[in-house]
Amino acid sequence: MSMKKINSVEEWDDLVSTQSRFLFLKNSTTCPISTQAFNDTEAFAGENTDVPVYYLNVQESRSLSSEVAERFNIKHESPQVLLVEEGKVKWHNSHWNVTKDNLSAAWEEK
Repeated sequence: MSMKKINSVEEWDDLVSTQSRFLFLKNSTTCPISTQAFNDTEAFAGENTDVPVYYLNVQESRSLSSEVAERFNIKHESPQVLLVEEGKVKWHNSHWNVTKDNLSAAWEEK
């Protein structure tokens, strides 16, 4: 599976209710750190096609970004990646820590 863009709270609700485990990237389209995080996440998704990976662009989906932060009581950062499992955030990281290696380690940890 390649990365799939989520744009609305409704899409998010559907995702959480239908996917038991997935990665979710909050990305800024104007930040160089976000560009690197997006590229690493895209590389991870390309090498792990069985892993569901979703993202949002913060500038385009501010209300969704805020909803995710509020719902999980996790301070909004960008870039920021969440590992969601059974409707709860199992792991999250941000900025320079959003790397292909960190995504792999988090996904493989059971």
